[in-house]
Amino acid sequence: MRERRRVKQTRSLEERMAEQVAKLKAQASQLPAGAEREALLKRARIAETGAHLTDWLTSSEMRSPI
Repeated sequence: MRERRRVKQTRSLEERMAEQVAKLKAQASQLPAGAEREALLKRARIAETGAHLTDWLTSSEMRSPI
């Protein structure tokens, strides 16, 4: 059985996701309107949502349902 390759992350998930969002938006801005551009913008929106999940989950407004 192979051992899993472990990688020590030097930046937080939020930082890496925010960088991905910026990269995707920059790529989309270089494209003409169309399906490819919309696909990049959709991926950017998904990554942006992922970058904010930790903030939402740890916010003081989040309450236990119990």
